[in-house]
Amino acid sequence: MNILIIESEIYLAQKVVSRLLDDGHSCDYVESPNIESLTKDYDIVLLSTSLPSAQCKNIIKKYKESIIILLVSYISDETVTNPIKDGAKDYIMKPFIMDELLRKIYHYKECRALKQELYTMRRYLDFMFRDIDLEDNTLPPTFPVLIETNSQKCADKLVFNLSKKVALGVKFISLSIDNWQKELNNNSFKGIYYLTDFHTLKKSAKDNLIKLVEDKKCIITSLEKEEDFPYKKVEFNNPDLVVLNNNIMTINDYVKLMVLSFQSKYPDTELSKKLGISRKSLWEKRKKLGIEKKK
Repeated sequence: MNILIIESEIYLAQKVVSRLLDDGHSCDYVESPNIESLTKDYDIVLLSTSLPSAQCKNIIKKYKESIIILLVSYISDETVTNPIKDGAKDYIMKPFIMDELLRKIYHYKECRALKQELYTMRRYLDFMFRDIDLEDNTLPPTFPVLIETNSQKCADKLVFNLSKKVALGVKFISLSIDNWQKELNNNSFKGIYYLTDFHTLKKSAKDNLIKLVEDKKCIITSLEKEEDFPYKKVEFNNPDLVVLNNNIMTINDYVKLMVLSFQSKYPDTELSKKLGISRKSLWEKRKKLGIEKKK
């Protein structure tokens, strides 16, 4: 990391620089900075509040994107409270142990990395779920519950929304893997177990799973109807999908899926040709299967 140390106590500054260099960081040290002369970007700024408060304020403003840790001789509004309101992350009292200063530096570095990762993941999920309208569909905060759906992505959005609402983490387990029982029996996890691919299990395995989840915070998804599931069920389908499971589609299901998927891409003449039917047959299929022609 690139670290700037602004400290008027030369001995202390040299000690800090020496330790940070030993840890593999790049350091610049200034005793009393001219704000205009500071042109580099830094990951961390160690700022002594022995400087005039107006100067501290300007430095914090200049490095608002950096992690700023205050080096303070005493605690007051001027040395701690106001700089933290201005944007500094934390402070450390002089004299301090170098290991404690490093602990704070690495702690805030890790927090920033996690914050950036979380921001990226949320943006990605918003992108992935952008075409799914939940309308009034929500999951109850009671467990276990089964989601019957024709779209795994629709079920995922329901689960993420519930996770955010009840502030619980989610552990994903595919029931198509061999060791799902071992994963499910890990009692150290206190969040929501999200079990997918229930429809891939044989009847005996489903019965076994139903016993295992009785007292757990479990959400299960299936791409098929599950008539024998004894707990609460929620149905949430993507109306634009006809079939999305492992069953063989009927000819009408296939035609409906293809028309819904490609009618905005091809004109009717080309679409009917690709389906091997006439334009009149395409019109009749739309009418019979309830396919709305999108413009």
